[in-house]
Amino acid sequence: MIKVAVVILNWNGRAMLERFLPSVLRHSLLDQGNEKGWQEPHETPLEMTSEVVVADNGSTDGSQQFMRENYPDVRLIPLDRNYGFTTGYNRALAQVEADYYVLLNSDVEPSPHWIQPVINMMEREENVAVAQPKMLMYDQRDTFEYAGAAGGYIDSYGYPFCRGRIFDTMERDHGQYDDECDIFWASGAALFVRSKVWKDLGGLDDDFFAHMEEIDFCWRVHNAGWRVRYCPRSVIYHVGGGTLPKSNPFKTELNFRNNLSMLYKNLPSSRRNRVIALRMLLDAVAAIKFLCGGHADELRAVWRAHAEFRRRRTALTEKRGNTVPPVEVPCVYRGKLLVEYYLLRRKTFLQLAHITSL
Repeated sequence: MIKVAVVILNWNGRAMLERFLPSVLRHSLLDQGNEKGWQEPHETPLEMTSEVVVADNGSTDGSQQFMRENYPDVRLIPLDRNYGFTTGYNRALAQVEADYYVLLNSDVEPSPHWIQPVINMMEREENVAVAQPKMLMYDQRDTFEYAGAAGGYIDSYGYPFCRGRIFDTMERDHGQYDDECDIFWASGAALFVRSKVWKDLGGLDDDFFAHMEEIDFCWRVHNAGWRVRYCPRSVIYHVGGGTLPKSNPFKTELNFRNNLSMLYKNLPSSRRNRVIALRMLLDAVAAIKFLCGGHADELRAVWRAHAEFRRRRTALTEKRGNTVPPVEVPCVYRGKLLVEYYLLRRKTFLQLAHITSL
C-alpha cells in the first residue's frame, strides 16, 4: 500500500482554506472511496492510501481555530511562528510519514483523480524523484498558470520559465503540452516528491525563506542523479499570488537574492563565476529599469539582494560541497531567453530557437 501525504502550508490563509479545502479533501482522500474507479489505460491500478495535512505557520487570522472547529478529523500541525515556505515545510514534513509528499498551496482546486496519474508515473519511472501536474488558472481555466504551467525550465543564465509561460506571457491550453516529459523544475504550488529523496537531500534550503526554493531543490535532485517529470493527466487550478502581491519589494529581494544563491550553489565550476558576473550586471540593468519606472523601493530591494548574496558566499560555498557534477544537468535551455523574448519576440515555448535541445 503506497501512502501519499498532501500537505498544505498555511499562513493567514483562512479564507483560502474555507474556499479550497473541501475540494482538496473530496479529490485527495484515496482510502475513503472518493476516488475509486480510476486507473491508467493498460496499467494495473496501484493500491494507495492518503491523508491531507494542514501545517500552520503561526497564523494570526484564526486559521487554527477554524480547522479545529470545522475539520477536526484533518491533521493540523501548528508551528509557533511564520517560518516561511522553506522552513515551514521542512518542519512540517519532518512530522509526516508517507512514501510520497505532495506540497500543495492553499489556493489550489484539484480536479478529480489528480493524485493517481502522478504516482502511477513515478512508480513506473523509478528514477523520477519529483513531478508536477498541469497547472491552469483558477479564473481562466483554458490558460496556463504562472507558477508552474506545464513544467519548468531555466536558461543558461538561470532565468526560469515554463512550457506555457515565458516571463509574463501565459498561453492558452489547447493540448499543445499534453505529452508527459522530463522538466527542469516542478512548481512548489503542487509538488510531488519521494519522501526518501526529500530526506536524503535535506528538504528545501532554509535560507531561501520563499521564492526559487523549489527550483533550487529540483536542481539538487538533478545533481544527485534523479529526474523531474511533468504529468499532464493530472490537472489543478491555481489562484496564485496568495501570499505576496506581484509588485512587492520583499518579494523582489527574495527573487533576486535566491536566484543568485541557486546559481552559485548548483552551477558547474567551469561556468559559475562567468554566469554570476553576467547575472549581477543584468540585475543592475533591471534595477535601473525599476528606477526609471518610479519604483525606487524595488531598486533598493535589488541592492539589498546583492548585498545579502555577497554576505552569504562562504556559506553557499559550503553548501555546494562535492555534489555538483562537472557538466550541465539535463533540461537546461541552451539559448538566451532575454534575447529571444524581448528582441526576437518569441513569446511561447514552442517558438524558442533551441527548444529541441531539451
